[in-house]
Amino acid sequence: MTDHNVTLHTEGNDASFPLIEGSVGPDVIDIRKLYAETGKFTYDPGFTSTASCQSAITFIDGDEGILLHRGYPIDQLAEQSTFMEVAYLLLHGDLPNRAELDDFTTTITRHTMVHEQLATFFRGFRRDAHPMAIMCGVVGALSSFYHDSTDITDPQQRLIASHRLIAKMPTIAAMAHKYSIGQPFLYPDNSLSYTGNFLRMTFGVPAEPYVVNPIIEKAMRRIFILHADHEQNASTSTVRLASSSGANPFACIAAGIACLWGPAHGGANEAALNMLREIGDVKNIPAYIARAKDKDDPFRLMGFGHRVYKNFDPRAKVMKATADEVLKELGKSDPVLDVAKELEHIALNDSYFIDKKLYPNVDFYSGVILNAIGFPTEMFTALFALARTVGWVAQWNEMIADPEQKIGRPRQLYVGATRRDYVPVDQR
Repeated sequence: MTDHNVTLHTEGNDASFPLIEGSVGPDVIDIRKLYAETGKFTYDPGFTSTASCQSAITFIDGDEGILLHRGYPIDQLAEQSTFMEVAYLLLHGDLPNRAELDDFTTTITRHTMVHEQLATFFRGFRRDAHPMAIMCGVVGALSSFYHDSTDITDPQQRLIASHRLIAKMPTIAAMAHKYSIGQPFLYPDNSLSYTGNFLRMTFGVPAEPYVVNPIIEKAMRRIFILHADHEQNASTSTVRLASSSGANPFACIAAGIACLWGPAHGGANEAALNMLREIGDVKNIPAYIARAKDKDDPFRLMGFGHRVYKNFDPRAKVMKATADEVLKELGKSDPVLDVAKELEHIALNDSYFIDKKLYPNVDFYSGVILNAIGFPTEMFTALFALARTVGWVAQWNEMIADPEQKIGRPRQLYVGATRRDYVPVDQR
């Protein structure tokens, strides 16, 4: 904490509040005693100017296009590390040595199977149920299967729950996909990597061996790493808010999945791909560009710009290179991909996009990649939830161990009716 204070002048009453200095980024004003000192609250819809917690996990500088996990730049992690390394880093604070990584990987691998009765649970859903609806229900139901890891006051149980969630999410996501297309579930294969195992459970069938394509596996590894955590976004804040009540970890992660389902959050890559399909052909792009520039037209280009990043999305650079590698490997000819490439070219060279800093973001490229690999659009957000589980679990653990945290209770600016007396129904 700095020795500087900020003084608020209100109705002749001066109140002083300390500035708190983080290791990097802007200082924050500690307003925990604001109401006690002034009788007033702050008004901050969306909490865009409010720090809800102290965290040592992820740092974002949107103006400079910086994303750090425990201090490590996201592009270095995506290019050089494995998803298990990143998961360990987010959970424990440092990159693992070889022995720690081997032990952690083995632990996660041994937890990838789900309780056999969950197969019956899946069959309670309609065949056309959205994978996110299934994941919300199944993940929330895990607490009814694993009673030995729901005591949040026990550090060992918290660790076991964390491992289970990270390990079982690929299995659950793959099962959701298999259920929707009427194919049998595949058990995990402990000889494969985290991402390779997921690809096999998603696209493999019992009738023949599944060979993991190393280019596709690398692409999925990058996608998972790039989506692992993103500071106090809507779904992470939801996980923290739910956990502040003392709810079990499976319920808290299910709450995060429900929030992520929103099209403004996890559904952005699906929306971007749907936009590309709506455009349909390269020759239609100029008309849609004109619509995007027209303030009176409700049409908006999806997959461009970002709420936080005002310069460029550092994840998008890695994702663009990945998209090029995947499309080259698969050699696919697809009108949607042609539209994406041309739209990207225009956005990177058109002064309108450049001036407004509307660069293609991570959702634009990830939608193109996942579509090329063969994932249905309904699975896009489920894949996001799979990857983000690592971040949610890390943030959940950090919050439980933070002595300053308490149950979330936002205040409000009330604009409703003032006090009035009840009138009997026959007198109204």
